[in-house]
Amino acid sequence: MVKPFDQDKPIYVQVREKIEDQIISEQLKEGDQAPSTNQLVHFYKINHVTAAKGVNPLVDEGILYKKRGLGMFVEVGAREKLIQKQKESFVEDYVVKLVHEAEKLEITEDEIITFIKNVKGRGAE
Repeated sequence: MVKPFDQDKPIYVQVREKIEDQIISEQLKEGDQAPSTNQLVHFYKINHVTAAKGVNPLVDEGILYKKRGLGMFVEVGAREKLIQKQKESFVEDYVVKLVHEAEKLEITEDEIITFIKNVKGRGAE
C-alpha cells in the first residue's frame, strides 16, 4: 500500500524527498535506474507535471542523470551529496535551535550531551 502524502507539504517536494531517502538508504545505488516520471505518476496517482517538478531538481543538482531513451539513473557520488546536504539542514533545523534554547535555559554542553545519550538509550557515561 502506498503511504499517503502529507497535506502540509507540496507533493512534488515529497516525491523528491522519497527519491532522496531511497538513495540515502541505498535502496537506489549509484548507477541504478531511478523511477521514471511515468512510473511515479502511475505509482502515486499524481499529475505528470508534479512528478517532473519533483525529479527535475535532482537532475539539475547532479543527483540523477538522464540517458536519452533509457530513463534516469543515480549519479556517482549522489548519496554523499545528499547526506552532506541533509547534515547541513539538520544543523540549521535542529542543532542551532537546540543550542539557542539551551543557552536561554542555562543548560550546559555536558547536560545537553547527557540528555542526548539518555534519549538514545545509552545513559550517561
